[in-house]
Amino acid sequence: MLWLYLHFPHLLLDHIRRSRENQGALAVVEGSGQKVIQACPQAQSKGVRGGMRLKTAISLVPELGMVRADHQQEARILEDQARWLYRYAAHIVLVPPDGLLAEVGSLQRLYGGLAAVWQTVEQGLSERQLNAWVAIGHTPLAARLIARTGKGECTSDKGHILRALGQMSLMAAEFDDKTRTRLQRIGLNTLGEVLALPSNELARRLSPETLAHVQKIQGKRADPKTPWQPPHAFRQQADFVQEIEQSQGLLFPLQRILSELEEDLCWRQQDTDSLFLVLQHRHQEPTRLRIRTSGPEHRAEAFLNLIRLRFEQHPLRAPVISLVLSVKRFLGREAVTGQDLLGETQDLNEAWHTLISRLQARLGDNALRQLSPQADHRPERAWSAAEVLRGQNTRLPDYTQLPRRPLWLLKGPQPLTEAPLLWFSGPERISGGWWDGQRVHRDYYIAQLANGQLAWVFRDVRDGWFVHGWFG
Repeated sequence: MLWLYLHFPHLLLDHIRRSRENQGALAVVEGSGQKVIQACPQAQSKGVRGGMRLKTAISLVPELGMVRADHQQEARILEDQARWLYRYAAHIVLVPPDGLLAEVGSLQRLYGGLAAVWQTVEQGLSERQLNAWVAIGHTPLAARLIARTGKGECTSDKGHILRALGQMSLMAAEFDDKTRTRLQRIGLNTLGEVLALPSNELARRLSPETLAHVQKIQGKRADPKTPWQPPHAFRQQADFVQEIEQSQGLLFPLQRILSELEEDLCWRQQDTDSLFLVLQHRHQEPTRLRIRTSGPEHRAEAFLNLIRLRFEQHPLRAPVISLVLSVKRFLGREAVTGQDLLGETQDLNEAWHTLISRLQARLGDNALRQLSPQADHRPERAWSAAEVLRGQNTRLPDYTQLPRRPLWLLKGPQPLTEAPLLWFSGPERISGGWWDGQRVHRDYYIAQLANGQLAWVFRDVRDGWFVHGWFG
């Protein structure tokens, strides 16, 4: 088997920087806020280093942005990266706080070689703006140790991997202080010198725990790894160094998150019609927004437009320190139909859902009404207005075979006060209503009145002539 290990040297720092439109100097400080743990390249160029006192760092870079280390947040970010890597490899193992392990030996035929697997991972890291040290090993522990030195190479040659391991210091090989001291006293300073000892010497000189560690590096002892399974949900969070006071400032991180959502939905071959957005404030309860579409959707641009409209209708009531976007409802995706020779979609259903979603985002979910046909021949009872249905199939029937109807139907028939000048069509007889006691018996015509208006008129066998609607 071959294992690929990703070591993220500053995962939290990368996560924060991805959500910042202004890439200023930034540092991660320990929980007490007294010491710098990590510094971004811009801060490093001005002299800020890991382990430096925070006061010294601020004296070098007065505008230094700071974020406190948070182990729970780092665990959540690591799981986000595992979800991304799961698209390319099925056997993923989380190695907190900053590592991911993937079995890649079985992927070589799928991708066309180990180099293609390596290139796919590196391309994904670049697209996600993440820094990672990548290495390949014949055992999980070997891949991890090489990756953490930053000297990983794309090779499946076991001899080459063992030579890279042999050059490691005892500290890089993760021996504890007591074991290192003991080994150095007998003249051993590298992992290669330890591995060169005969098995009986290793067993005699090393503790059972240290011996197990060495054998796992060599592959002489089983090192089973339980694969990680992604949750059936999407969740992304953006944290801000400085509070965001205007909703416009939230669109930049949301654009990145929604792009990742679109990739996730395309990978799942699914859509969604509901997003849940939570805006965290420092001294107030979170703002919770549910963004709904009128039908299945997966396009990041469509989601962003709806969120922008909601922000226009509901300005921020307090500065935002972080946001969380989650999706728990997934819908099956139907095959796209109606493509032309160039492969461009002519899906009117998609255009309908986009229009309805935008109107509801601007006006409110209950502001729109949808006309629905009713099983009744009487024109005034042949339709009803109801809530716009989500996910409704909007394929239109063939109206060319139906009688012509006016766009403007009056609330009720009005008596016709003058005789029409011209008659264009008719009669069309409508008779019904006996079942509810409001029977009608009418002959409808399309006629032009003396003032030039085109009217839909009818003659009732009992009450005479009436106007029921107007044509444009």
